[in-house]
This record gives sequence, structure tokens and C-alpha cells, in this order.
Amino acid sequence: MKTLQELRRDIDAIDDQILDLLNSRSRLAIEVGKVKAGENRDFHVPSREREIYERLAAGNSGPFPNEAVRSVFREIISASLALESPMKVAFLGPKATFTHLASLQHFGLSAELVPQKSIPAVFEEVSKGRSLYGVVPVENSTEGMVSHTLDMFMESDLKINAEILLEVSHDLLSRTGRLEDVKKVYSHPQAIAQCRNWLDENLSGVPVVDVASTALAAQIVGEDYTAAAIASEFAAALYDLKVVRHRIEDQVNNFTRFLVVGRKMADRCGDDKTSLMFSVKDEPGILHRMLEPFAKRGVNLSKIESRPLKKKAWEYIFFLDLAGHISDPVVSDAVQELKNYCQFVKILGSYPRAK
Repeated sequence: MKTLQELRRDIDAIDDQILDLLNSRSRLAIEVGKVKAGENRDFHVPSREREIYERLAAGNSGPFPNEAVRSVFREIISASLALESPMKVAFLGPKATFTHLASLQHFGLSAELVPQKSIPAVFEEVSKGRSLYGVVPVENSTEGMVSHTLDMFMESDLKINAEILLEVSHDLLSRTGRLEDVKKVYSHPQAIAQCRNWLDENLSGVPVVDVASTALAAQIVGEDYTAAAIASEFAAALYDLKVVRHRIEDQVNNFTRFLVVGRKMADRCGDDKTSLMFSVKDEPGILHRMLEPFAKRGVNLSKIESRPLKKKAWEYIFFLDLAGHISDPVVSDAVQELKNYCQFVKILGSYPRAK
């Protein structure tokens, strides 16, 4: 058996080889960028990324885990794209929000992530071409849909390009790290709602204050030794706070779904989801008839949500998620039949289903 020193020498030698290969790959990425620029092609091609991930996962013999392979190559691809052309991504800020974490998870550390003050501001950044993509929250497994995001799709022509599922874990943060010092709690309303039982049991009678984001709560607490914030552990590191209690959310499986919006429709990948919105004519049996085109073709519906139509009282817009790409014949035929019962139908996007 080799000694520890010999094993470490072997690891160092392999690391040197990896570094040489990364630089060789980077030089090729720069050449790819020149070719794309010369042929006026898009620099970012998400379908190419998926091909790389799937090919590597299929060929991985271990023991290095596939999830780690994806994480490593996400950063390699992120850095390579930055060499080809800087990729700006707008997100609902500030930094250290869960939308920021979702953006990092999807685009990697080398993307230029630009925080925005509101969901409409994210849509505007992408619509005007100042950012290639935008990332916004749309749904939490505990608290339901994010109405501001749904409302924006009524006005915007942006398309959903991808979805991101992020497990949300809330920590109680403060300057001192002591529960007995907490006289006030700050956080975003959804984070507060997700931790309501814990707050009632452990900080009963302590005022809880709504603010625009969990990251803003952390910023406020950074200057107040008697307050605490409900935020991510990432926020604790960024704003120099201590963790009072880990994982104070009431539901263990607490996930938030985020959407990546862009100006073009995503390519078909074979494991797609389509989102659309529509308004139906007010007549008997209409809810049954609007679902029938999908049922008789065996198209699986994963979500249906309604929102009031603000211009008319007691009329509603429906949001629908279904399995498949809009280019699939059964999906396009079902949507075409749906139009017969609707005042309007709008395709919000077809995109890879999050795994």
C-alpha cells in the first residue's frame, strides 16, 4: 500500500492534469465564441448544455457521483461561456435571496448576476435586452403561487426557458447568535409564513416585521443587536451574522420553484413542460370542456391556477402546466382545440422539466 505522502503526490499530479485540460477546453471555448460571432449565432445554447450533462452522466462509471459531475461541469460551462461572451442574468434581489441562490444553481458562478428591486424590473431588464435571462420565483410548495410573477405574464411577451427547483431552508440569524437577545424578527412575508409555527413556539410575543426580501432582513439585522432575520445560511456569511437556529421552517420538504425567462422559446429536449394562460367564456360546463382536449389525448396536467382578471370583476385568467413541448403534435392539437372555448390563449413557454 502507498503511503499518505505518495497518495497525495498522485492526487497533485492528477490535479495538474485536470488544470491543463481545463485550459485546453477554455482555449477551444474561445474559438467556439469566435465562430459563433462570425456566424451571428446565439452564444448560449441550453440544449448543448443538457447534451453535455446527459452524456457525462451516462458514461460515468463512478465512484464520483453524477450529481457532483453536474455541479462541477456547470461551473466549467459557466466559466467557458464567460470566455465566449459575458452572460448577464437579472434576478429578484438583493444578493443572498433564494432567487440569487437559484440563479447560481442554474447559471454558475461565472455568470454576471444582476440584482433587481422587483419582479417587473427583472422582466424589463430582459425585455429591453440588457440581460439575456431573468430569474423570478413562481411557486412555493408550502405557500403556493407568487401572484406578482403570474401577473407579469399577462403583460409580457417573454417566454419561460427553464424552471429551477430549490430546497428552501430558513435559518434564524442575528449579530449575537443568542435567542434570548431577539426582541424583533424581520423577513419576507412568505418566509415568515413558512416558519409561523416555530415562531409561535419559540418567540411568542416577539414582533415580526415584513420586509421586501430575506436578504434585506439580514442587512437590517446587521445593524441591530436586538433583532433577528429569517434568511438563508448564505445570507449569514454575506452579512456577517451568526446562526441562532438552523432550519426553522415548519415543513421539512420546503421547495420553491423559479422560472428562467428569456426572449426566445426553448428548444425541445424530450422531457419538456409547457405553460400557458387563457381566459374562458362564461357559460355552463366550460371548466369541464377546457380540460377535455387534454384528457382525451392523454396529456398530463400538472397544475392549474386561476387569477382574477383585473379589468373585469368576477372573471378569471387560468394558468396551466402540462407535460410535453408545444411542438409535440398531441400538445399543439389539444391547445388548438382549447382555443375554441377561450377568449384568448397565450403560450408562456415550453422548457425542460426540472429534475
